[in-house]
Amino acid sequence: MILSVRVIPRSPKSAISGRRGDAIVIRLAAPPVDGAANDALVDYLARLFGRPKRDVRIVSGAKSRDKRVKIDGVSDADGAVRLSTLLEDRG
Repeated sequence: MILSVRVIPRSPKSAISGRRGDAIVIRLAAPPVDGAANDALVDYLARLFGRPKRDVRIVSGAKSRDKRVKIDGVSDADGAVRLSTLLEDRG
């Protein structure tokens, strides 16, 4: 599965906060310094989808707020269901 993500660093807590176009908006508690926000994003998505961190990698946008993240071991259909559930729970 490949996700388009918009990251907002230095938030009070790490959480999915909605959608912006095709991208999922994820707020991260980590600052965008020395790759801390990227590490936090990988850790957060790994926990969210129940995958080891090695299965989650940023394929583009490592130095941008807009990123594409590949999650191995999660089908597009399963990922879509999981994300829609999370977005519904937050509202």
